[in-house]
Amino acid sequence: MNSFKNRDYYELLGLGRDASKIQIKLAYRRLAKKYHPDKNKKDLKAKEKFIEIHEAYETLCDPERRAHYDRLGFSRIFFDKESKSTCSTTDFKDYDFGSNFVNYISKYFRRK
Repeated sequence: MNSFKNRDYYELLGLGRDASKIQIKLAYRRLAKKYHPDKNKKDLKAKEKFIEIHEAYETLCDPERRAHYDRLGFSRIFFDKESKSTCSTTDFKDYDFGSNFVNYISKYFRRK
């Protein structure tokens, strides 16, 4: 995870400190669509912003990490690479689904 410790996560997502989990998720999705690297292939700042937004979301959607962030702010010890998030999706990059599954999914999500 990248370290953007000079930026307030709530400010980054455009939220108040009393934001609900649903508000956090909606703000994240709106900003993630806007700054997604696939939509901004030539803009490196958009990619950095996307990473920063993702880190803010990962922190604020996890109750334990959010409570720690609210109390102490950013702490490298708490937010290290080994820390697990309850909000992140499973990473399937090392799992072999087989060519039939990949072909089916590719056809299903193909842009027209």
